[in-house]
Amino acid sequence: MNIMNLLTALPGAVAQGLIWGIMAIGVYITYKLLDLADLTVDGTMCTGGAVCIMMMLKGYPVWLALAVAFLVGMLAGFVTGFLHTFMGIPAILAGILSQLGLYSINLRIMDNKANQAINVDKYDLLVSLRYIKNVPIYQNTILIVAVIIVVLIAILYWFFGTEIGSAIRATGSNPNMSRAQGINTDVTKILGLMLSNGIVAFASGLYAQYQGFADINAGRGAIVIGLAAVIISQVLFGKIQSNFAFKLAFVAFGGVIYYLVLQVVLWLGLNANDLKLVSAAIVAVFLAIPHLNAKRKGGAGNA
Repeated sequence: MNIMNLLTALPGAVAQGLIWGIMAIGVYITYKLLDLADLTVDGTMCTGGAVCIMMMLKGYPVWLALAVAFLVGMLAGFVTGFLHTFMGIPAILAGILSQLGLYSINLRIMDNKANQAINVDKYDLLVSLRYIKNVPIYQNTILIVAVIIVVLIAILYWFFGTEIGSAIRATGSNPNMSRAQGINTDVTKILGLMLSNGIVAFASGLYAQYQGFADINAGRGAIVIGLAAVIISQVLFGKIQSNFAFKLAFVAFGGVIYYLVLQVVLWLGLNANDLKLVSAAIVAVFLAIPHLNAKRKGGAGNA
């Protein structure tokens, strides 16, 4: 095992981790703030990339393609929210239904092709795998995505401090009390799901550019990666007293840690076909750590 191979691969792992960290921030909104299990993200993680790549192939600028990807993701979140709140379907089933429907929609977006590639030499991409090394610093993918994360966290920090944002957080904390205070929890759930899936689709647009193509299976298992980043951030940084902005930053950093762990595992000789299994194992381990720690402390206390 050549250590140089690992060091060479690390910048790419950091870049991917940061992009997936944006996606994880979207998952954090539903999983932690709204206390909803939303599986729509497995669909919107493909939708955003499909919209972004197809718009750029048709000549639209990258900023407009990403903006539309965000809006389309919000629309998918609205559908899930509508199914859950107004039609009374449990959140997890509503997400599955939206995800299932998005598969066909994503194929339509990509002109009924499972894969649509974009050439970095012909199109003005914001991020790319080729913009990791030997490029001007202002063009470096790691720097650009890091700046995007800082801006995103600043916007979310402001938004969740507003009346609407506070209502969304209150809905997740205590829906009964929120309703007693006059908050329409159905509306706040829909808004939270829309914001979450919009962010996921935006991350998808970045990821499709980074890879150089949009793929119909790009979102398969995305929720596992998003949850992994959220859980890793909680396990490693949960005891640090920090404000909301730092919690979001820790979630994004959790995505980086996740991809660094995967890169090390691959370097150790794991078959790439086993990555999904490893992903599930990583999530299971980090989910179990808080429980095992509490159990250990409880046992020590009883002793």
